[in-house]
This record gives sequence, C-alpha cells and structure tokens, in this order.
Amino acid sequence: MATTDIIERAQQILGIRLNQPLLLEQSLVHRSFLNEHPDFHLGSNERLEYLGDAVVGLIISHHLYESFPQAPEGVLTAMRAAIVRAQTLGRVARSLGIGDLLYLSHGEIEAGGRVRRRLLAQAYEAIVGAIYLDQGLEATRAFVLRTLAPEIERLEQEQPPTDAKSYLQQLTQGQLGIRPTYHLLSTSGPGHRPHFVVEVRVGDQVLGVGEGPRKQEAEQAAAREALARWPSVFGGPPPSGRAP
Repeated sequence: MATTDIIERAQQILGIRLNQPLLLEQSLVHRSFLNEHPDFHLGSNERLEYLGDAVVGLIISHHLYESFPQAPEGVLTAMRAAIVRAQTLGRVARSLGIGDLLYLSHGEIEAGGRVRRRLLAQAYEAIVGAIYLDQGLEATRAFVLRTLAPEIERLEQEQPPTDAKSYLQQLTQGQLGIRPTYHLLSTSGPGHRPHFVVEVRVGDQVLGVGEGPRKQEAEQAAAREALARWPSVFGGPPPSGRAP
C-alpha cells in the first residue's frame, strides 16, 4: 500500500484529518521496520508514543476527576490505570484496525505484531501524540474520549465505591482471589488524642501504610496507598477493579 493510501485510510478509520499528515504516518512506523528500511523518510514512532502516553494520562485523569467528584486519589489512580494500561489501549487500537496500517518488519509481522496488544497500545499513544502536536489538546481530548468511550462507559457503569477499603477488596478478590488484611503497627498519643499506624497486606506483601486519629481512618489511608501502588506491583488492575 502506498504512503498516501495508508495516510488516507488512517485518517478515515480514526475519523480525523491532520494538517501535517506525515505526523500521522510517523505514528505508524515501528522501529523494526527501520531495521529493514534504514533509508525510510521518517523515524520511528517512539518519540510520539512518549508524548502520547502523557497526553492520554492527562485526558483520562481530568475526565475521571470530573466524573467521580467524591472518589479519593487512590481510587482515581486505580481507575485511570484500568483504562490506560496496554491491554485496554491495545484492544481499542485493534478494534479500530490500526494493526493493519503499521509499518512493521517481516519478522515482526510473522510474530503476530499486527495483533500484539502492547505494540498496538504503543501505536495508539503515538497517534495521540501526533494529533496533539497537529491540532492541540481539545481536538486530542475529543479523539481520546471518543475512541475510549466503551472502556470509560464500562468503568462508569460499574459505579466503583468511593471507599478505598471496599475498592481495594474488590481488586484483590477479583484478581487474586484473596482479601487484604490490616495490621495495627502502633498506637501512640494521649487517650483523648490517639494516633494509629496501620499496614495493609495482600498475601504476605505489604502494599500500604496509613496513619490517622482513628483506626478506621488509618486503614483507609493504608488502602489509598495500596491502590496508588497497585499498577506498579500487579501491572495494572482489571477494568473497574474486577477480574477481566
């Protein structure tokens, strides 16, 4: 397929036209392709992916902040991770047909690169980066919220609890089949003004430590820290905190 055909088809399936179509083409260039075509007129999509990753995170963070005004930071963090993880973005990119447009090496194609979720997720982020550079934040926000609408709607329909402890329990039971446990580490201060320090464990792993004037508040603080750490420890929660 000729370059102009790829750009035109990409703009059609994405539902957006760029003023600088070469940016869109570059977002489709995987580095493996350049190993076989070192004289290609464009570089890889890695820099655009870097930018797009940050832009997607910002747009989804803003959307969740407005959609769930009572949700604490830890819950919002886990919800965002459910949407922006590679599995989700790759699924969306595949549904859009982005895999068929990618510039890949023969080896990458034979290895299933056109349907590999992580590779597709990276291409989606690169496309977002290209749109952002070409048309700015508002047009990019419209594209991201439109293309991720099914994932966002599924998350919103689940109505996740604003209670960090309840949400953490949903995550651990849904993905790991176990409940988190809370352990009192210390109690200090006078009787009329106690101070509690609590840790939360998932299995044998300590995920968070919280403090507060009441044991319940300390447990909630520990749960919020655990939710914030969840993506880095377990690779991202399933959508809306439940098993996929």
